[in-house]
Amino acid sequence: MNELDCTVCQTLMHGYLDKELDPAMTAKVAAHVAGCAECARSHEQAKLLVTGVKRHAPYFAAPASLTASLRAIEPPSKSRAIERWRSWFAPAFSAAALALAVVLYVATPVSEQPLMDEAVSSHVRSLMGTHLNDVVSSDRHTVKPWFTGKLDFSPPVFDYAAQGYPLLGGRLDYLQHQTTAALSYGRAKHVINVFILPTPEADTPPQTQAIRGFNVVSWQQNHMRFVLVSDLEKGELEAFSQLLKNGA
Repeated sequence: MNELDCTVCQTLMHGYLDKELDPAMTAKVAAHVAGCAECARSHEQAKLLVTGVKRHAPYFAAPASLTASLRAIEPPSKSRAIERWRSWFAPAFSAAALALAVVLYVATPVSEQPLMDEAVSSHVRSLMGTHLNDVVSSDRHTVKPWFTGKLDFSPPVFDYAAQGYPLLGGRLDYLQHQTTAALSYGRAKHVINVFILPTPEADTPPQTQAIRGFNVVSWQQNHMRFVLVSDLEKGELEAFSQLLKNGA
């Protein structure tokens, strides 16, 4: 029986990620995360923070002059001097590096890679259950008005059934700490998730990358950020992205 509630689970989340919990508690947290969408989202965000810290944290090597000075002060016991230097300065350097990395991560909430990782995770979650769409319709005049009042922006909605990419519906999602529009399209037996969220940044051309076996195409246009995720073949997904870009 899983005895954890969401508050306790989220309190233990970082210990769970750092593998600091005992086996019994680790199993309880894992079971709760597997069955709770909110805690699963918190788990993904915590993992992204850890990844961001590891990616941005700089390594501070000891200055050669400082090492030389320590050796000169106490030549008979240079190993002790170096060890003493490590015990004094290493924590300070580590703390500074971690603080800098966190500042970089928080100061760029829409940085590219964390957003792409979140989008892929949301795509996978949408296919695992029955929550691919909140509104199921191939009619853009049904899907687009559904978002009214639920978002502080109006996402562009088009149907490309004639080109082989029929609209399946839409839902609300959550990326980069903000509510996001998610449209779903079909292509043969493949599902394409189109995530749309506002951005103050300038337009950028489409970029394609592969993340965890999925193809991802992203760009910015008219103060909107578009992220497409699918297991569809790269060329077909890029062709669809061009349709959307021209339509938007």
